[in-house]
Amino acid sequence: MNYNVALVQLPLVCEAGAQKIISPVEAYRVCADLASLAQESFHVLCLNSKNILINRHLVSLGLLDSAPVHPREVFRAAIRDGAASVVLIHNHPSGDPTPSAEDLRVTRQLIEAGTILGIKVVDHVVVGRAPPAAPGESQRPPFLSIREAGLCAFT
Repeated sequence: MNYNVALVQLPLVCEAGAQKIISPVEAYRVCADLASLAQESFHVLCLNSKNILINRHLVSLGLLDSAPVHPREVFRAAIRDGAASVVLIHNHPSGDPTPSAEDLRVTRQLIEAGTILGIKVVDHVVVGRAPPAAPGESQRPPFLSIREAGLCAFT
């Protein structure tokens, strides 16, 4: 008889530190470096059940105005890390953090996939660059939270 042996490696602890991500500002701080990139880059921040950052993963590196994203790649990283939830984050090289129709479509698709897998999608943050403030106007942040803007229904 021939028996095959499967070796399985399970991480005991895989936390990058005690950095808590409970707001879009904190997610932006982790990925502020995306603002200066010349092409779109889509990342996933994997969080434990206490919203502590486990890891940051590059999911897709795209072109000037797009980065292909599929639930398989997003949630592969989250499952591997044993994440309870994720924050999606990508940049717009144009500097304008306004989400496109495709950004919203992908966000809805990933929220649905996360629901099926039992991994909550907390937010999707689009990183741009802070425009100069007009006289009498307060400085706008260099990012936009799709959750805070109410553009998608997060569960």
